[in-house]
Amino acid sequence: MSGRRRNDGGEPDNEGGGREEDAGERNEQNFDLTRTWDELEEIDGNIAVTSISEADKRRRLLKDTTPLQRGIIRHLVLVLDMSVCMFEKDLRPTRYLVMLHYTVAFIREYFEQNPISQLGMIGMRNGMAQPISDMSGNPTEHIKAVRGLIEKGEPNGQPSLENALEMARAALFHTPSHGTREILLIMGALNSVDPGDVHRTIDSLVADKIHASVIGLAAQVAICRELVSKTNNGDTSGYNIVLHELHFRELMMAVTTPPATFEQAEAASSLLLMGFPSRTLDPHPSFCACHSRPSREGYLCSRCGTKVCGLPSECPACSLTLILSTHLARSYHHLFPLVNWVDVPWSEAYRSTQCFACQRPFPTISDQVDRVDKDGKDAGTSRYECTFCHKHFCIECDLFSHEVVHNCPGCQSGGAVAGLMGEIEMEKQDGQANGVDGDAMQVDG
Repeated sequence: MSGRRRNDGGEPDNEGGGREEDAGERNEQNFDLTRTWDELEEIDGNIAVTSISEADKRRRLLKDTTPLQRGIIRHLVLVLDMSVCMFEKDLRPTRYLVMLHYTVAFIREYFEQNPISQLGMIGMRNGMAQPISDMSGNPTEHIKAVRGLIEKGEPNGQPSLENALEMARAALFHTPSHGTREILLIMGALNSVDPGDVHRTIDSLVADKIHASVIGLAAQVAICRELVSKTNNGDTSGYNIVLHELHFRELMMAVTTPPATFEQAEAASSLLLMGFPSRTLDPHPSFCACHSRPSREGYLCSRCGTKVCGLPSECPACSLTLILSTHLARSYHHLFPLVNWVDVPWSEAYRSTQCFACQRPFPTISDQVDRVDKDGKDAGTSRYECTFCHKHFCIECDLFSHEVVHNCPGCQSGGAVAGLMGEIEMEKQDGQANGVDGDAMQVDG
């Protein structure tokens, strides 16, 4: 099976226009919005592709929102392929640059969704495993290390899967049992140069309860499929092959969601001792215990008073987990996610004329005949309703509420009150429930 993708229907390049046609065909392959000139939509005299964009955004939002016990304290090792195969240009400009740029975005999103978790990075190059950044909870250090690879590092040699997994196993071996142990492998090559038996290494990962997932940039590789299957109890859903740049980003961002815990040993309730240190500002610089760097700012351990420069972290002296209260609050939405909003049919569209949150005007009922897609089907009302407060929102507010703030503006503004364990209790006003009247949300000025 070949690991390179070719352009379907394309002819050999000719002088001048042939190259432009080939570039246009690659654009069609790499993006979901293809041949948009055939599906243009005119709104108030402006040309847009609203229906296509809405369908793509809605597809990203429709996910399972069942409350599950999740491992919000994660320890993840990101393994990057830095071999010569990353010079391939099937992902523009090259696989290597696309991977590094998406890695920076992944680091930011990972710590945004998992503020009390740890991350480390390893590179595979010249048949060896090279550490990129140590296991820590400081995203600034990881981003700085990746940007250093963008400026100076170059792919070279062949990857070694066994060496990378052994180094990742060593980094995760001493992590506490109350957190998850995960490996995310970005694999662009179709081969691996291993000094020993990689199957024995995979068995060691299973014994240490380390879960692995793989994102392939070429074709499927048998050893990667075996790695994912054995470390995830036979589930191979963690092994995916990239189709294009946007799909690559989506696969990496999907890993930022904490995994659900189903094992009985992991599901048992337990108490974890944590410290909430206060920030200090010394008149003179002093060394931090975590990096031995002089600084005036830092945090003092609430148990032993040791100074650390950043949070979340583990006290180097007494091993107490040090976090801020806001870190726990930001992890809460994974346990009780915001439910999906439903499409509003035209029979209920009269209840609102604009988005409750951003006051963006909705298509009117008179536009129903004109709002059809290329197959002649109804393109929808562009309204999405919260099933608890019954307010109507546009697709942009739907996306922002589910992926950024993780709260419903209608429920938070008084339409409903969140109760214990994620339950919703409707408020009564004058003996009636708060309905949708098309009024905008009141913003304190």
